[in-house]
Amino acid sequence: MKQIIQTTAAAALLLAGSITAMADDSSINMIDASEFGIDSSEIASIQSQMQAAVDGNHIAGALLLVGNNRGVGLLETAGTQGPDDATPVDAQTIFRIYSMTKPVVSVAAMSMVEDGLLSIDDPVGKYIPAFSSLEIIDQETGATRPAQNEMTVAHLLTHKSGLVQSIFAMGTTLGGMYEANVPSDGSATAREVADSLGELPLLFEPGTAWHYGHSTDVLGAVLEVAAGQTLDVILNERIFEPLGMDETTFYVPAEKASRIAEPVHGAMGDNTVVRPMLSGGGGLNSTTEDYVRFAQMLLNNGEYNGARILEEETLALMQEERITDDVSREYFFYGDRGGWSLGFHLQPVDAANPDGASNFGWRGIGGTLFVVDPVNEFFMIYMEQKRGGPRGAPFDNNVAQRVVYEAID
Repeated sequence: MKQIIQTTAAAALLLAGSITAMADDSSINMIDASEFGIDSSEIASIQSQMQAAVDGNHIAGALLLVGNNRGVGLLETAGTQGPDDATPVDAQTIFRIYSMTKPVVSVAAMSMVEDGLLSIDDPVGKYIPAFSSLEIIDQETGATRPAQNEMTVAHLLTHKSGLVQSIFAMGTTLGGMYEANVPSDGSATAREVADSLGELPLLFEPGTAWHYGHSTDVLGAVLEVAAGQTLDVILNERIFEPLGMDETTFYVPAEKASRIAEPVHGAMGDNTVVRPMLSGGGGLNSTTEDYVRFAQMLLNNGEYNGARILEEETLALMQEERITDDVSREYFFYGDRGGWSLGFHLQPVDAANPDGASNFGWRGIGGTLFVVDPVNEFFMIYMEQKRGGPRGAPFDNNVAQRVVYEAID
């Protein structure tokens, strides 16, 4: 385990201006917040809002970090790792990052494209035969017809596959088919889940609309077939080992259970119980210290501490808008604002200029978020664990992104 020494007291941070990471192998090297244009009053305000979310019993604890290629200028924490845990949240706390797994798997996919193991234009059926004879469902009548378009790896990366997920199709014929036929308890492997999905109809023709769902789970199965390895091995060899992300895993070793963050409201699965499913769509656990390495690699055009994960040209391709004018935004989470690329959200850096430069990243359903902003040369990571509970939290991942941009502006 990588060790760093830091203070979690806002007062100490205000007095010191920076905190020095003590271990040579830590990704967290503290620099002064003023390098980001963030002053002490803004730090105090952010810390106060984070603490209010804890005091209001919305979350047990949270962490917010802002960094760049020179170091970390803001690292604020509030609260503890869980409602029954007195341990303060820190950069070594383990969070279920859920859909923040998707960008990691997308990067692994593109590294395999670089190595010639697959192409984004490959049909999914080349790797998962169940996807070779697709059908489209009519949601009104339940009738199906043969698909006209072939589903490709690019459609999986961009969520234009026609695959959805039961949680996003509740009360519909297709949603019921997902619930009845797609294993969701972790007892099936990624390949078995993909085989089940390939037998079900699609919501729309691949390539014609954006819809969140099981696309990245199927992508994980495609990578396994293309590489002849399980997804955990693929991610370890291509991303985690080169970057030193030795705390990012699909399942948490029992000896690290005391570092797992837990929600105040609702229950999250026991991530120490090893199951067959390696979910490319949402199965990873990670620490802030580990995810900094991934985010900094992206900010630094595919390289971190001498380890090149992607070529600059590949990462640039991954940031190109893929919700073009011929693609429906009916189901897109942000409507007409922003877009989607090969594995990342694209959101305007300047809300007043929606057609201007974009940041990229993604979030997890448990409350986590990361954003990489090449224009302003920073990345941010926000970690919490939340599953349900009262609405109106004074701080969450949306507020975190807003206050960081306000402070930097």
